[in-house]
Amino acid sequence: MLDRTSILFVTLDSCRYDSFSAAAAPHIKRLGPVHRAMAPGNFTYASHAAMFMGFTPGVASRAEPLVNPKYGKIFKIAGAAFPSKGTEFLAVRGRNVIDGLRRIGFTAVGAGAAGWFDPDTLTGQNLTEDFDHFFYPGNTWSLDAQLRWLQDRLDELDGERVFCFLNVGETHVPYWHEGCGWSKDNPCVPFGENNDADECRRRQLACIEWVDARLEPLLARFAHANTLVCADHGDAWGEDGLWEHGIHHDVVLEVPLVFRLQHPPRTVAGVAGNARVRARGAARGLLGRVRDKLR
Repeated sequence: MLDRTSILFVTLDSCRYDSFSAAAAPHIKRLGPVHRAMAPGNFTYASHAAMFMGFTPGVASRAEPLVNPKYGKIFKIAGAAFPSKGTEFLAVRGRNVIDGLRRIGFTAVGAGAAGWFDPDTLTGQNLTEDFDHFFYPGNTWSLDAQLRWLQDRLDELDGERVFCFLNVGETHVPYWHEGCGWSKDNPCVPFGENNDADECRRRQLACIEWVDARLEPLLARFAHANTLVCADHGDAWGEDGLWEHGIHHDVVLEVPLVFRLQHPPRTVAGVAGNARVRARGAARGLLGRVRDKLR
């Protein structure tokens, strides 16, 4: 069993808040209330870069820690200019959340479906280089392969403290999953002439429900630990004549936020990392990335 302070962080790429609310997703929704939050970015790279710096989606009108990161962050990067306020779930020092957690002894494993997570690209390296192990399946619709890879890594890390990240691509355009009854034609194309909002809604809702069922074993594995599920952004489906994402509009920024955060890492209290732990983590990360390339 993984250490109870371990963290599972799942992003449903492009998932709209209204789609998630309407979907039958019992395994994710069992984590806690579904908050109608605003994402920190309007496309995958920007939003994940912000979240990896501690700016998770939030509800600005709520004076409530974790729900509103302005009041109390889930992940806090603490430093001389940005001291911990004591309202965070955890606070770490480092160049980002992943690096900060590794400095206090966590092993970071991740799998990303969107092309922005391709470690063979310079932009992808910005999001992935701090993980000890990272898997990019090569396309946006490989959740089963991602889950198999993650479960294998978690088996190897049994008993350790783990930060496990998963970016799910099936909820991204064209809203397709293995075994579904439709093709990969895209009903949501910016400036497209054959877009179909009803078909977008039908497909994304079905993808959410398919993903929820697939995630059940992974969620169960972290039931004794900490779990955060959200979207990085949503999509416009014809509102004000707009389609897809990468634009500022309410429906692009409205995302679901669900979490069960119950066991903050106790060793984070002092914030400063141990030099030997950092060195060991750096060496382990280099070896892990070499092994992952060879798999």
